Amino acid sequence: MARQSAVSRDEAERGRAERKGGAGLAPVRGRGGAPDEPGSALDLDRLIHERMRLGIVSALAVNERLSFADLKALLQTTDGNLSVHARKLEEAGYVTCSKTFEGRVPKTQYALTAAGRRALERYLAHMEALIRATREG
Repeated sequence: MARQSAVSRDEAERGRAERKGGAGLAPVRGRGGAPDEPGSALDLDRLIHERMRLGIVSALAVNERLSFADLKALLQTTDGNLSVHARKLEEAGYVTCSKTFEGRVPKTQYALTAAGRRALERYLAHMEALIRATREG
């Protein structure tokens, strides 16, 4: 029953968007910890939408992998802040984290997963559609 009403709300939202000229809005599915969980057709991926996490995913999209130190410097953030946000992305399956040692010095490396790349592409498509709709509206 709840699923049926959620589908009806999605259809109603799409209908309103089409009447307002927003038919080009790309649906973005997925939330926090479950990237493939169905959500409202107009929902942004809130996991990626947060500024620091968007920065991490974007940096990893253009670099095969980055060290913790490189990400920290690039995003101009603290160890704790980067750790918390990177862990959320890792738990969602958007990034992988590998820890090695160079001599006695630990080295943490991050890389974007295929699921993370798809999530970022959906997010960017949605944002582009919002920008287009805003400019045309």
